[in-house]
Amino acid sequence: MAENILNTIHSPRDLRRLDESELLQLSQELRKFIINIVATKEGHLGASLGVVELTIALHYVFDTPQDLLIWDVGHQAYGHKILTGRREIFETNRQLYGLSGFPKREESQYDAFGTGHSSTSISAALGMAIASKLQGELEKQHIAVIGDASIASGMAFEGLNHAGVTNANLLVILNDNAIGIDPSVGALKEYLTRAKIGHKPANDNIIEALNFNYFGPVDGHDLPGLISILKKLQQIKGPKFLHVITKKGKGLKKAEEDQIKYHAPGKFEPETGELLPKNQEGLPGKYQDVFGLTLVELAEKNEKIIGITPAMPTGSSLKYMMKAFPERAFDVGIAEQHAVTLAAGMATQGFSVYCAIYSTFLQRAYDQLIHDVALQDLPVIFCLDRAGLVGEDGPTHHGVFDIAYARCIPNLMIAAPRNETELRNLLYTVQEELEHPIMIRYPRGRGVLKEWKLPFEKIAIGKAEKLKNGDQIAVLSIGNMAENASEAIQKLKIPGAVAHYDMRFVKPLDLDMLKHIFSEFDQIVTLEDGVARGGFGSLVLETASELGYSGKISILGVPDTFISQGSVSQLQEIAKIDVEAIRQKLESML
Repeated sequence: MAENILNTIHSPRDLRRLDESELLQLSQELRKFIINIVATKEGHLGASLGVVELTIALHYVFDTPQDLLIWDVGHQAYGHKILTGRREIFETNRQLYGLSGFPKREESQYDAFGTGHSSTSISAALGMAIASKLQGELEKQHIAVIGDASIASGMAFEGLNHAGVTNANLLVILNDNAIGIDPSVGALKEYLTRAKIGHKPANDNIIEALNFNYFGPVDGHDLPGLISILKKLQQIKGPKFLHVITKKGKGLKKAEEDQIKYHAPGKFEPETGELLPKNQEGLPGKYQDVFGLTLVELAEKNEKIIGITPAMPTGSSLKYMMKAFPERAFDVGIAEQHAVTLAAGMATQGFSVYCAIYSTFLQRAYDQLIHDVALQDLPVIFCLDRAGLVGEDGPTHHGVFDIAYARCIPNLMIAAPRNETELRNLLYTVQEELEHPIMIRYPRGRGVLKEWKLPFEKIAIGKAEKLKNGDQIAVLSIGNMAENASEAIQKLKIPGAVAHYDMRFVKPLDLDMLKHIFSEFDQIVTLEDGVARGGFGSLVLETASELGYSGKISILGVPDTFISQGSVSQLQEIAKIDVEAIRQKLESML
């Protein structure tokens, strides 16, 4: 037997040449390879460790890439990437100009569909299967691997519902480990929990009721068993469903014991799994924690406050309120549409509802935002975490579109605090007597203040703030971009030439302040960490046109392209909204 089988695998064709007896060693090597890379380069760990055997079995049995394989969500696809010709460059995973952390069609012919958001695989695979049939490719296989948290989403059920009335050659594999990023929730999770290996739910099998041939549950770490069942399924036509039980973090004891922390643990010791210490002393807090801790503080005095999140209690830090007030804090699972309309329903009954949701995920509930909230003018408070460029998760997760897609919606207010204290005060201000829905956007990661927990102060809705005087150029920043602007201005040869305004609100825009700025300055620069086209700067430009302003307005923001993965500082540099790019722009105007 070869000393290192993994090093001989350059494509699934090499994998399929192996004797089945060699696959156990390959699984051990693949698991160790993933651990060693993620330990030093960081990334998603537990999900990919849990599907090592399933990944090998799928590529061993099916003729990929002719047979089409989709991973949902894509952070479980590291093993897939390594076995499909990307082993030698896998250390570039999630880095600038490196591999994407998710399946990406332009990256490899083996990535049949991009899956950075969840619950899309069944619809996509069904579309492919129907297309194959129309082209006469009747033997082609179409496989969707979907997690137990992802399958609870409405879109997954829409796909199942349609597939069940077709004769499409579709295989849905449920990777059931009872956890997404946080533990899976809901009645479907409880239903799946009752299914044990070798014992499927006998009565009212929901999958069979949707006209699928149901198989399992089977042990997702039994390689010979997986290969055997997949070969059988290969011969069965029509929609099929295989229920696979796995353990997230399999093969690394620490990752098995703390599946939430080891979803994406940062750097750790590969042999033991011990997390490497981070010196966080004296660092500013994370925006998500400012939100989570402040909400608990407000909820202690206001019994009308409710918190909602779609499957992100840890990521959004709603976990603090779920612990303190479990009856008033809800994780609704991967169900953004439901989260928004649930919040709307609660708001009709007089509650102050804080819906904590990542900017990129609110995109999935756009109709609910318009139809169920804004049209009825219900005062829901949307707390948009991960607004702006988020870093290594890349274009599927950058929260750069929210200002552009939300500012056209009537009744919806949009605020962007420049620091943690501003966020805290906004959360305090909107809890009572809120006349319209509001979106409060804030970035991923740490803020800029070490001491942010100050006594509450009300913020005037729709009012900007002048941060610095100047006599030649006015910089209008929104949100955390105020910090980049301030640093850039301080580095100018003539810092006194540039005035700086924190606009605070995209909507309602402070027209009184803007009229004053138009009357005082011939040159204006707007700065945002969202898309430049249709965003905050575009709004200033539109307003300038309406008011007859004849000066020059320059818009700094994310360009009209999808920005790749990389560190936030690298990506800001690419978008030319980093401190140095702002400084150069201002110097060129002086």
